[in-house]
Amino acid sequence: MSLKVINTPIKDEDLESLVIGDIIYLNGYLVTSRDDVHQRLIKQHKALPVDLAGKAIFHAGPIMQEIEGQPGRYRVISIGPTTSMRMEKYEKEFIAQTGVKIIVGKGGMGLNTVAGCQEHKAIHTVFPGGCALLAANCVEEVERVEWLDLGMPEAMWVMRVKQFGPLIVSIDTKGNNLFENNKREFNSRKEAIVEAICPYVDFLE
Repeated sequence: MSLKVINTPIKDEDLESLVIGDIIYLNGYLVTSRDDVHQRLIKQHKALPVDLAGKAIFHAGPIMQEIEGQPGRYRVISIGPTTSMRMEKYEKEFIAQTGVKIIVGKGGMGLNTVAGCQEHKAIHTVFPGGCALLAANCVEEVERVEWLDLGMPEAMWVMRVKQFGPLIVSIDTKGNNLFENNKREFNSRKEAIVEAICPYVDFLE
């Protein structure tokens, strides 16, 4: 099976055929952007020092190491995803203001992000938890860092990646939400299962 690879700069047509559950890989620019970056842009109205149009962001707080003898140059030691729902409050506006096309994180996101993805032809994807070293190995180069005053986890790390993934599409450009669909499916099965097992379960009062 061939890999579905998306290259930056990302165009609308690169994403329109993708559906929830698809697995893709990313080549090009991936920029870490989590809680403080979202708040600085949306809440504090500070201009971002990185142009995110047509690029991908990663809800992540990496561990970086400065390269010996090369001040200001870094390598990635570990970079695992942060819970995306923490950015839900700001994500729709973030998408609209930046033109970002792919959001990478952990877990699902809600109606705010769904609306943003649908209106602006973007997607949310999930990188598997517990694979921070795999993610680090997909980074070809850390080009620069911005807003390092926020601290290493919250800064904007501008990285070039090669076959970064696997990324599971959890919100597509049509507004479908994998995690919400799964919740409905699980809940539809739950009542019958609970009813079936209750006669065999006892508890202390």
